Amino acid sequence: MRKFIASLDIGSSLIKLVVGEIVKNKINILACVDTPARGIKKGYVINSESATEAFREIFNKAENIIGIPIRKVIATVPATYTECFLNSGTVATSSEDKVINNVDIVKAMQKCVYNKVVDNRELVTVLPTSFKINDEIVNNPLNMLAEKLTMKAIVVTVPKKNIMGINGCLKNIGVELVDIVISPLGDYYEHKTKELNKEVGAVVNIGEETTTVSIFNRGILTNLEVIDIGGETISNDLSYVYKISPSDAKFVKEHIALAHTRLAQPNESITLVDKHEENVKINQYDASEIVMGRLTEIINLVKKQINLLTKKEISYIILTGGVAESQDFDILVEELLGNKGIIGNVEEIGARNNKYGTAVGMIKYYNSRLKLRNVEFSIFNIEEQEELGGMDKRINIPDNSILGKLFGYFFDN
Repeated sequence: MRKFIASLDIGSSLIKLVVGEIVKNKINILACVDTPARGIKKGYVINSESATEAFREIFNKAENIIGIPIRKVIATVPATYTECFLNSGTVATSSEDKVINNVDIVKAMQKCVYNKVVDNRELVTVLPTSFKINDEIVNNPLNMLAEKLTMKAIVVTVPKKNIMGINGCLKNIGVELVDIVISPLGDYYEHKTKELNKEVGAVVNIGEETTTVSIFNRGILTNLEVIDIGGETISNDLSYVYKISPSDAKFVKEHIALAHTRLAQPNESITLVDKHEENVKINQYDASEIVMGRLTEIINLVKKQINLLTKKEISYIILTGGVAESQDFDILVEELLGNKGIIGNVEEIGARNNKYGTAVGMIKYYNSRLKLRNVEFSIFNIEEQEELGGMDKRINIPDNSILGKLFGYFFDN
Protein backbone atom coordinates (compact mmCIF):
# COMPACT_ATOMS: atom_id res chain seq x y z
CA MET A 1 0.00 0.00 0.00
CA ARG A 2 1.38 3.40 -0.99
CA LYS A 3 0.92 6.74 0.70
CA PHE A 4 1.43 10.27 -0.57
CA ILE A 5 2.40 12.94 1.97
CA ALA A 6 3.27 16.61 1.42
CA SER A 7 5.34 18.55 3.96
CA LEU A 8 5.83 22.30 4.19
CA ASP A 9 8.89 23.57 6.08
CA ILE A 10 8.50 27.29 6.76
CA GLY A 11 11.85 28.94 7.39
CA SER A 12 12.98 32.53 7.73
CA SER A 13 14.81 32.58 4.40
CA LEU A 14 13.13 29.83 2.38
CA ILE A 15 9.87 27.93 2.35
CA LYS A 16 10.40 24.31 1.30
CA LEU A 17 7.73 21.94 0.01
CA VAL A 18 8.37 18.22 -0.46
CA VAL A 19 5.92 15.67 -1.84
CA GLY A 20 6.86 12.08 -1.12
CA GLU A 21 5.47 8.66 -1.94
CA ILE A 22 5.93 6.02 0.77
CA VAL A 23 6.64 2.55 -0.58
CA LYS A 24 7.67 -0.13 1.93
CA ASN A 25 8.71 2.57 4.41
CA LYS A 26 10.98 4.23 1.85
CA ILE A 27 10.40 7.70 0.42
CA ASN A 28 10.33 8.42 -3.29
CA ILE A 29 10.60 12.17 -3.77
CA LEU A 30 8.03 13.33 -6.32
CA ALA A 31 8.61 17.06 -5.91
CA CYS A 32 11.11 19.10 -3.92
CA VAL A 33 10.88 22.89 -4.31
CA ASP A 34 11.60 26.10 -2.43
CA THR A 35 10.80 29.78 -2.67
CA PRO A 36 11.83 32.92 -0.73
CA ALA A 37 9.96 33.29 2.57
CA ARG A 38 8.14 36.55 1.95
CA GLY A 39 5.98 37.79 4.81
CA ILE A 40 7.69 35.35 7.20
CA LYS A 41 10.07 36.11 10.07
CA LYS A 42 11.51 33.39 12.28
CA GLY A 43 8.75 31.07 11.09
CA TYR A 44 5.93 33.47 12.02
CA VAL A 45 3.58 35.11 9.53
CA ILE A 46 4.12 38.86 9.85
CA ASN A 47 2.44 39.84 6.58
CA SER A 48 -0.48 37.63 5.65
CA GLU A 49 -0.80 38.89 2.08
CA SER A 50 2.88 38.37 1.24
CA ALA A 51 3.00 34.99 2.97
CA THR A 52 -0.13 33.82 1.15
CA GLU A 53 1.46 34.71 -2.18
CA ALA A 54 4.66 32.88 -1.21
CA PHE A 55 2.63 29.79 -0.27
CA ARG A 56 0.67 29.98 -3.53
CA GLU A 57 3.93 30.24 -5.47
CA ILE A 58 5.54 27.21 -3.88
CA PHE A 59 2.44 25.04 -4.26
CA ASN A 60 2.24 26.05 -7.93
CA LYS A 61 5.88 25.00 -8.38
CA ALA A 62 5.24 21.56 -6.92
CA GLU A 63 1.97 21.10 -8.79
CA ASN A 64 3.68 21.94 -12.07
CA ILE A 65 6.10 19.08 -11.40
CA ILE A 66 3.59 16.40 -10.44
CA GLY A 67 0.73 17.64 -12.59
CA ILE A 68 -2.08 17.60 -10.02
CA PRO A 69 -3.22 19.95 -7.22
CA ILE A 70 -1.98 19.57 -3.64
CA ARG A 71 -4.79 20.25 -1.21
CA LYS A 72 -3.48 18.73 2.04
CA VAL A 73 -0.20 19.28 3.83
CA ILE A 74 1.64 18.89 7.11
CA ALA A 75 3.62 21.96 8.11
CA THR A 76 6.23 23.15 10.56
CA VAL A 77 5.31 25.75 13.13
CA PRO A 78 7.81 27.88 15.09
CA ALA A 79 9.50 25.93 17.90
CA THR A 80 9.82 29.08 20.02
CA TYR A 81 8.29 28.58 23.49
CA THR A 82 7.81 24.87 22.94
CA GLU A 83 7.03 23.03 26.16
CA CYS A 84 7.81 19.36 26.80
CA PHE A 85 6.54 17.70 29.96
CA LEU A 86 6.26 14.15 31.27
CA ASN A 87 2.88 12.74 32.24
CA SER A 88 1.21 9.36 32.64
CA GLY A 89 -2.18 7.78 31.95
CA THR A 90 -3.84 4.48 32.88
CA VAL A 91 -6.75 2.80 31.11
CA ALA A 92 -8.58 -0.50 31.42
CA THR A 93 -8.18 -2.90 28.50
CA SER A 94 -11.21 -2.49 26.25
CA SER A 95 -11.48 -5.89 24.53
CA GLU A 96 -13.32 -8.84 26.04
CA ASP A 97 -10.27 -11.06 25.75
CA LYS A 98 -8.15 -8.40 27.54
CA VAL A 99 -5.67 -8.22 24.68
CA ILE A 100 -4.24 -4.71 24.28
CA ASN A 101 -5.05 -3.09 20.94
CA ASN A 102 -4.48 0.25 19.21
CA VAL A 103 -7.58 1.77 20.78
CA ASP A 104 -6.21 1.12 24.28
CA ILE A 105 -2.95 2.89 23.42
CA VAL A 106 -4.79 5.90 21.99
CA LYS A 107 -6.96 6.12 25.12
CA ALA A 108 -3.85 6.01 27.28
CA MET A 109 -2.48 8.93 25.25
CA GLN A 110 -5.68 10.84 25.82
CA LYS A 111 -5.28 10.26 29.54
CA CYS A 112 -1.77 11.67 29.37
CA VAL A 113 -3.01 15.00 27.97
CA TYR A 114 -6.43 15.23 29.67
CA ASN A 115 -6.72 18.68 31.31
CA LYS A 116 -2.99 19.24 30.77
CA VAL A 117 -3.06 21.45 27.64
CA VAL A 118 -4.19 24.97 28.52
CA ASP A 119 -6.41 27.06 26.25
CA ASN A 120 -3.64 29.23 24.78
CA ARG A 121 -1.50 26.26 23.72
CA GLU A 122 -1.77 23.66 20.96
CA LEU A 123 -0.85 19.99 21.25
CA VAL A 124 1.90 18.98 18.81
CA THR A 125 2.43 15.35 19.74
CA VAL A 126 2.48 12.73 22.49
CA LEU A 127 5.68 10.66 22.61
CA PRO A 128 5.38 7.54 24.80
CA THR A 129 8.51 6.74 26.80
CA SER A 130 7.36 3.50 28.47
CA PHE A 131 4.42 1.14 28.98
CA LYS A 132 3.55 -0.83 32.08
CA ILE A 133 1.34 -3.93 32.15
CA ASN A 134 1.03 -6.55 34.88
CA ASP A 135 3.63 -4.62 36.95
CA GLU A 136 6.14 -5.06 34.12
CA ILE A 137 7.69 -2.43 31.85
CA VAL A 138 7.41 -3.33 28.15
CA ASN A 139 8.47 -1.58 24.93
CA ASN A 140 5.47 -2.54 22.81
CA PRO A 141 2.25 -3.61 24.55
CA LEU A 142 0.27 -4.39 21.40
CA ASN A 143 -1.42 -7.82 21.48
CA MET A 144 -0.26 -8.49 25.05
CA LEU A 145 -2.67 -9.76 27.71
CA ALA A 146 -3.45 -7.37 30.59
CA GLU A 147 -6.30 -5.92 32.63
CA LYS A 148 -4.96 -2.37 32.34
CA LEU A 149 -2.32 -0.35 30.55
CA THR A 150 -0.22 2.50 32.00
CA MET A 151 1.71 4.82 29.71
CA LYS A 152 4.33 7.44 30.47
CA ALA A 153 4.77 9.99 27.72
CA ILE A 154 6.37 13.29 26.78
CA VAL A 155 3.68 15.81 25.80
CA VAL A 156 4.82 18.53 23.39
CA THR A 157 2.87 21.80 23.02
CA VAL A 158 3.37 25.19 21.38
CA PRO A 159 1.53 28.53 21.72
CA LYS A 160 -1.53 28.74 19.48
CA LYS A 161 -0.14 31.96 17.97
CA ASN A 162 2.60 29.84 16.39
CA ILE A 163 -0.05 28.18 14.22
CA MET A 164 -2.79 30.68 13.49
CA GLY A 165 -1.05 32.77 10.82
CA ILE A 166 0.23 29.73 8.92
CA ASN A 167 -3.16 28.01 8.97
CA GLY A 168 -4.86 31.18 7.78
CA CYS A 169 -2.54 31.59 4.80
CA LEU A 170 -2.98 27.97 3.77
CA LYS A 171 -6.76 28.34 3.93
CA ASN A 172 -6.45 31.39 1.66
CA ILE A 173 -5.05 29.16 -1.11
CA GLY A 174 -7.41 26.24 -0.46
CA VAL A 175 -4.92 23.95 1.29
CA GLU A 176 -5.88 22.00 4.42
CA LEU A 177 -3.40 21.82 7.28
CA VAL A 178 -3.80 18.21 8.40
CA ASP A 179 -1.11 18.24 11.09
CA ILE A 180 1.62 20.39 12.62
CA VAL A 181 5.23 19.48 13.33
CA ILE A 182 8.08 21.33 15.01
CA SER A 183 11.29 21.19 13.00
CA PRO A 184 13.38 19.21 15.55
CA LEU A 185 11.12 16.18 15.04
CA GLY A 186 11.64 16.34 11.28
CA ASP A 187 15.38 16.84 11.72
CA TYR A 188 15.73 13.84 14.02
CA TYR A 189 13.64 11.52 11.87
CA GLU A 190 15.66 12.39 8.79
CA HIS A 191 18.95 11.46 10.44
CA LYS A 192 18.06 8.91 13.11
CA THR A 193 19.50 5.41 13.21
CA LYS A 194 18.95 2.39 15.44
CA GLU A 195 22.14 3.32 17.28
CA LEU A 196 21.06 6.93 17.90
CA ASN A 197 17.70 5.66 19.19
CA LYS A 198 19.59 4.12 22.11
CA GLU A 199 21.55 7.24 23.05
CA VAL A 200 21.10 10.75 24.43
CA GLY A 201 22.08 13.43 21.95
CA ALA A 202 21.40 16.83 20.44
CA VAL A 203 20.05 17.92 17.06
CA VAL A 204 21.07 21.43 15.97
CA ASN A 205 19.46 23.23 13.05
CA ILE A 206 21.38 26.36 12.05
CA GLY A 207 18.83 28.35 10.09
CA GLU A 208 18.94 31.79 8.52
CA GLU A 209 17.77 33.78 11.56
CA THR A 210 17.73 31.25 14.39
CA THR A 211 19.51 28.15 15.63
CA THR A 212 17.38 25.45 17.26
CA VAL A 213 19.02 23.15 19.80
CA SER A 214 17.02 20.02 20.70
CA ILE A 215 17.74 17.17 23.11
CA PHE A 216 16.65 13.61 22.29
CA ASN A 217 16.75 10.80 24.83
CA ARG A 218 16.49 7.42 23.07
CA GLY A 219 14.61 9.01 20.21
CA ILE A 220 12.24 11.06 22.39
CA LEU A 221 12.33 14.86 22.31
CA THR A 222 12.82 16.05 25.89
CA ASN A 223 13.86 19.69 25.64
CA LEU A 224 14.73 22.43 23.17
CA GLU A 225 15.71 26.07 22.89
CA VAL A 226 15.78 28.55 20.02
CA ILE A 227 18.82 30.88 19.85
CA ASP A 228 18.46 34.16 17.93
CA ILE A 229 21.48 33.74 15.69
CA GLY A 230 21.96 32.06 12.34
CA GLY A 231 23.33 32.28 8.82
CA GLU A 232 22.04 35.81 8.31
CA THR A 233 24.47 37.00 11.00
CA ILE A 234 27.36 35.71 8.91
CA SER A 235 26.07 37.59 5.87
CA ASN A 236 25.73 40.75 7.99
CA ASP A 237 29.35 40.39 9.12
CA LEU A 238 30.57 40.19 5.53
CA SER A 239 28.35 43.07 4.49
CA TYR A 240 29.66 45.26 7.32
CA VAL A 241 33.36 44.47 6.82
CA TYR A 242 33.39 44.86 3.05
CA LYS A 243 30.58 47.45 2.85
CA ILE A 244 28.75 45.36 0.26
CA SER A 245 25.04 44.74 -0.23
CA PRO A 246 23.28 41.92 1.68
CA SER A 247 22.79 39.96 -1.55
CA ASP A 248 26.49 40.22 -2.42
CA ALA A 249 27.42 39.24 1.13
CA LYS A 250 25.23 36.17 0.87
CA PHE A 251 26.90 35.26 -2.42
CA VAL A 252 30.34 35.55 -0.84
CA LYS A 253 29.22 33.40 2.10
CA GLU A 254 27.78 30.67 -0.08
CA HIS A 255 30.19 30.62 -3.05
CA ILE A 256 33.52 32.17 -2.05
CA ALA A 257 34.20 31.77 1.66
CA LEU A 258 34.89 28.48 3.45
CA ALA A 259 33.76 27.51 6.93
CA HIS A 260 37.39 27.00 7.99
CA THR A 261 40.59 28.77 6.93
CA ARG A 262 42.68 25.59 6.73
CA LEU A 263 42.16 25.15 2.99
CA ALA A 264 41.32 28.77 2.12
CA GLN A 265 43.41 30.34 -0.65
CA PRO A 266 44.60 33.98 -0.25
CA ASN A 267 45.16 34.26 -4.02
CA GLU A 268 41.59 33.27 -4.88
CA SER A 269 39.48 36.39 -4.93
CA ILE A 270 36.46 38.18 -6.33
CA THR A 271 35.92 41.88 -7.06
CA LEU A 272 32.59 43.47 -6.17
CA VAL A 273 31.20 46.99 -6.04
CA ASP A 274 30.64 48.25 -2.50
CA LYS A 275 27.99 50.64 -1.20
CA HIS A 276 30.14 53.61 -2.18
CA GLU A 277 30.28 52.33 -5.78
CA GLU A 278 33.95 51.49 -5.42
CA ASN A 279 35.56 48.20 -6.35
CA VAL A 280 36.45 45.98 -3.41
CA LYS A 281 38.60 42.87 -3.76
CA ILE A 282 37.65 40.01 -1.46
CA ASN A 283 40.01 37.09 -1.13
CA GLN A 284 38.91 33.67 0.04
CA TYR A 285 41.13 33.50 3.11
CA ASP A 286 40.02 36.80 4.63
CA ALA A 287 36.35 36.07 3.95
CA SER A 288 36.74 32.58 5.41
CA GLU A 289 38.23 34.08 8.58
CA ILE A 290 35.06 36.12 9.07
CA VAL A 291 32.79 33.15 8.40
CA MET A 292 34.82 30.83 10.61
CA GLY A 293 34.79 33.33 13.48
CA ARG A 294 31.01 33.63 13.49
CA LEU A 295 30.42 29.89 13.01
CA THR A 296 32.77 29.20 15.93
CA GLU A 297 30.70 31.55 18.08
CA ILE A 298 27.47 29.79 17.04
CA ILE A 299 28.81 26.32 17.81
CA ASN A 300 30.17 27.45 21.18
CA LEU A 301 26.75 28.92 22.01
CA VAL A 302 25.22 25.58 21.01
CA LYS A 303 27.56 23.72 23.37
CA LYS A 304 26.59 26.01 26.25
CA GLN A 305 22.90 25.60 25.46
CA ILE A 306 23.20 21.81 25.42
CA ASN A 307 24.66 21.93 28.93
CA LEU A 308 21.70 24.05 30.05
CA LEU A 309 19.12 21.74 28.46
CA THR A 310 20.37 18.45 29.89
CA LYS A 311 22.70 17.15 32.56
CA LYS A 312 23.01 13.79 30.83
CA GLU A 313 26.13 12.88 28.88
CA ILE A 314 25.70 13.61 25.18
CA SER A 315 26.71 10.89 22.71
CA TYR A 316 26.14 12.80 19.46
CA ILE A 317 25.44 16.27 18.10
CA ILE A 318 23.79 16.31 14.67
CA LEU A 319 24.13 19.62 12.81
CA THR A 320 21.76 20.37 9.97
CA GLY A 321 20.11 23.29 8.18
CA GLY A 322 21.33 25.26 5.20
CA VAL A 323 24.47 26.49 6.98
CA ALA A 324 25.59 22.87 7.38
CA GLU A 325 26.12 22.85 3.59
CA SER A 326 28.99 25.35 3.95
CA GLN A 327 32.17 24.09 2.32
CA ASP A 328 34.68 22.69 4.87
CA PHE A 329 32.12 22.88 7.64
CA ASP A 330 33.18 19.34 8.57
CA ILE A 331 36.69 20.59 9.45
CA LEU A 332 35.27 23.14 11.90
CA VAL A 333 32.83 20.64 13.41
CA GLU A 334 35.59 18.11 14.03
CA GLU A 335 37.78 20.80 15.59
CA LEU A 336 35.08 22.07 17.97
CA LEU A 337 32.96 18.97 18.65
CA GLY A 338 35.31 16.06 18.02
CA ASN A 339 33.80 12.69 17.14
CA LYS A 340 30.45 13.67 18.66
CA GLY A 341 29.77 16.09 15.84
CA ILE A 342 27.80 14.70 12.89
CA ILE A 343 26.84 16.76 9.86
CA GLY A 344 23.40 15.78 8.61
CA ASN A 345 23.29 14.13 5.23
CA VAL A 346 20.06 14.01 3.24
CA GLU A 347 20.34 10.88 1.11
CA GLU A 348 16.99 10.82 -0.70
CA ILE A 349 17.40 11.31 -4.45
CA GLY A 350 15.83 14.60 -5.46
CA ALA A 351 16.38 16.26 -2.06
CA ARG A 352 20.10 15.93 -1.40
CA ASN A 353 20.63 19.17 0.46
CA ASN A 354 20.40 19.91 4.17
CA LYS A 355 17.92 22.70 3.54
CA TYR A 356 15.37 19.99 2.68
CA GLY A 357 16.25 17.73 5.63
CA THR A 358 13.45 18.95 7.90
CA ALA A 359 10.76 18.58 5.22
CA VAL A 360 11.86 15.06 4.26
CA GLY A 361 12.10 14.06 7.93
CA MET A 362 8.59 15.39 8.53
CA ILE A 363 7.24 12.89 6.03
CA LYS A 364 9.07 10.06 7.79
CA TYR A 365 7.79 11.27 11.16
CA TYR A 366 4.19 11.53 9.98
CA ASN A 367 4.37 8.12 8.32
CA SER A 368 5.51 6.63 11.62
CA ARG A 369 2.46 8.14 13.30
CA LEU A 370 0.18 6.44 10.80
CA LYS A 371 1.49 3.04 11.80
CA LEU A 372 -0.17 3.16 15.22
CA ARG A 373 -3.68 2.46 13.93
CA ASN A 374 -2.58 0.65 10.79
CA VAL A 375 -4.34 3.40 8.85
CA GLU A 376 -3.28 4.55 5.38
CA PHE A 377 -3.36 8.18 4.32
CA SER A 378 -2.89 10.04 1.06
CA ILE A 379 -3.12 13.67 0.06
CA PHE A 380 -4.53 12.52 -3.30
CA ASN A 381 -7.89 10.90 -4.05
CA ILE A 382 -8.36 7.81 -6.23
CA GLU A 383 -8.59 9.67 -9.53
CA GLU A 384 -5.56 11.81 -8.72
CA GLN A 385 -3.52 8.78 -7.73
CA GLU A 386 -4.45 7.06 -10.98
CA GLU A 387 -3.51 10.19 -12.92
CA LEU A 388 -0.22 10.41 -11.04
CA GLY A 389 0.60 6.74 -11.42
CA GLY A 390 -0.72 6.17 -14.94
CA MET A 391 -1.58 2.48 -15.34
CA ASP A 392 -0.35 1.73 -11.86
CA LYS A 393 -3.63 1.85 -9.93
CA ARG A 394 -3.37 2.94 -6.31
CA ILE A 395 -5.87 2.71 -3.50
CA ASN A 396 -7.09 5.88 -1.85
CA ILE A 397 -7.88 6.26 1.82
CA PRO A 398 -11.01 8.26 2.76
CA ASP A 399 -10.63 11.79 4.09
CA ASN A 400 -11.97 10.76 7.49
CA SER A 401 -8.89 8.61 8.11
CA ILE A 402 -6.69 11.65 8.81
CA LEU A 403 -5.01 11.09 12.15
CA GLY A 404 -5.33 13.49 15.04
CA LYS A 405 -2.40 14.60 17.11
CA LEU A 406 -2.89 11.88 19.68
CA PHE A 407 -1.85 9.17 17.23
CA GLY A 408 1.79 10.07 17.62
CA TYR A 409 3.26 6.80 18.79
CA PHE A 410 5.12 4.57 16.41
CA PHE A 411 6.67 1.14 16.52
CA ASP A 412 9.96 0.47 14.84
CA ASN A 413 10.10 -3.17 15.99
